[in-house]
Amino acid sequence: MMWSRRLLLAAAPSLAVTRKAAAAYPDRPVRVIVPFAAGGNTDILARILTARMAERLGIPMVIENRAGAGGSIGAELVARASPDGYTLLFGAGGPLTANPVLQARLPYDVERDFRPIGLVGILPMVCQITPRLAARSLADLLGLMRAPPGMVTVATPGNGSAAHLALELLMANANVRASHVPYRGGSAMIPDLISGAVEVAMVELPSALPLHRDNQAPIIAIAARERSDLLPNVGTFIEAGLAGFTAGSYGGLLAPSAASPEVITTLQAAVSATLAEPAVLSRIAEVGAIPSIEAQRSPEGFTAFLRQELANARRAAELAGLRPG
Repeated sequence: MMWSRRLLLAAAPSLAVTRKAAAAYPDRPVRVIVPFAAGGNTDILARILTARMAERLGIPMVIENRAGAGGSIGAELVARASPDGYTLLFGAGGPLTANPVLQARLPYDVERDFRPIGLVGILPMVCQITPRLAARSLADLLGLMRAPPGMVTVATPGNGSAAHLALELLMANANVRASHVPYRGGSAMIPDLISGAVEVAMVELPSALPLHRDNQAPIIAIAARERSDLLPNVGTFIEAGLAGFTAGSYGGLLAPSAASPEVITTLQAAVSATLAEPAVLSRIAEVGAIPSIEAQRSPEGFTAFLRQELANARRAAELAGLRPG
């Protein structure tokens, strides 16, 4: 039965209210899931972004730390969340790059379950050594790794971590061998590195800076395209002869895949505007991260970045003989 003119007129105000409500996003707090513990590098990047982004959007953005399973627990929570834009993921290399390569029964699919919004920053890997080691440059260290192979011990925050994959790429590219010593998190390996129980660490720059500044464990190389302003006297892996060698983790904002184009557009505009602020970029650089470039702050740019990172992770896993488990 067709609606009468009277019914249509009566319905018009409620339809208008519905459209207005739908266009009001965001009109309540947005929670941002960080899939690691509070105080870590990913958490710090997330808080730098959301503190200013919330002001732009006019609503609170609440960080919720859901650590576990290398970031998979937090990522799964967002993958299964309502796609209304009020639950987002601040993703990183573990749940978005390493886990898809190394975990056989991952409870989410990165390409199927998430919509990238924008990359915030890159956390470059560095090579850090115990002061007792007879090496003052990456070239020195590679020489020690060659004679004899496997004698130098290298710590990472865990098997299958971004640092572990970076170590495997380093050994393959430089044709050297070292003994990998995986720990359960970055903080767990600090006492052993200081004491010399392990000789080298592959770790993200923000984690390495305090020990470097205190002269407890010097950084001898950074896996970035250019030297860091925080470490002007520390050369890159590329300068040491490893052409094109870069490695690290990253942080960026994602939504559940079914989020509407309007939600994605609103969030991307806020991310882009926030990362265009000199004060925000300065803060990201101060903690040891490399701010994303403008092209990476869009869904398309972040998607392309993630695909390249996944390809790099697969290559590193193949070189290391790592299989999904």
